[in-house]
Amino acid sequence: MKKIVDTLNMAGFSLNEIKIYLMLLNFGRSKIGEIVRELGLHKSSCYNSINSLIRKGIVSLVKIGEVSHFYAENPETIIDYIEEKKKNINEILPELKKSYSRVKDESVVKHFKGEKGIKSVLFDILREGENNDVFGSEGQLSDKMPIFVKQYIRMQNEKNIKTRNLIGEGRKRKYSKGTLYKYIDKEFESNVVTNIYGDKIAILIWSDNPEAIIIENKVAADSYRSYFEFMWKHAKNP
Repeated sequence: MKKIVDTLNMAGFSLNEIKIYLMLLNFGRSKIGEIVRELGLHKSSCYNSINSLIRKGIVSLVKIGEVSHFYAENPETIIDYIEEKKKNINEILPELKKSYSRVKDESVVKHFKGEKGIKSVLFDILREGENNDVFGSEGQLSDKMPIFVKQYIRMQNEKNIKTRNLIGEGRKRKYSKGTLYKYIDKEFESNVVTNIYGDKIAILIWSDNPEAIIIENKVAADSYRSYFEFMWKHAKNP
């Protein structure tokens, strides 16, 4: 159940919307009072979430007499909703890219916070589509965000992105057909993971509330990559 909730939340549904949809899937057609009692929601917030689900095409309303009843649509309509969003975004993407190109600086530093920030950085790596060189990884992503890491690896493989990962000797490797591993001395441990891809450096800081920084600068990225190449050359093969 947690995986379902996390996945729907990642797709843009609020927790109240998820609770209501799952209840309607399991209980069938229900009145607003039944939903409020079952889920313990405030009536006004319940109505707001239901109306949002109706606009998304995920829930429908039918009136029996003067009483409104709500029921869940086939779960495949969730895919239709997401595809429609994707289509709409693709239509405006060219204009957004024009604006982005006009204001893009030679050097850009971006700061992100929390798990959502970490996801934003990793999605940026996927969008760039460039091979990724990584050092400092101790399996933090797998430990902290186990559901997301599976999605990330799948998308990495779909985009044919190759990753070279320097890890501490003896640490268990996470299987991915697009990832190569080499070992460095175990004594070098860190909660800071560095990714070098394209003209960018992404630094993930795995504190209690994780943070991330993207530095977009070709000179800096090339310097970090040279440092990585030196470490890769002298690291141990698995």
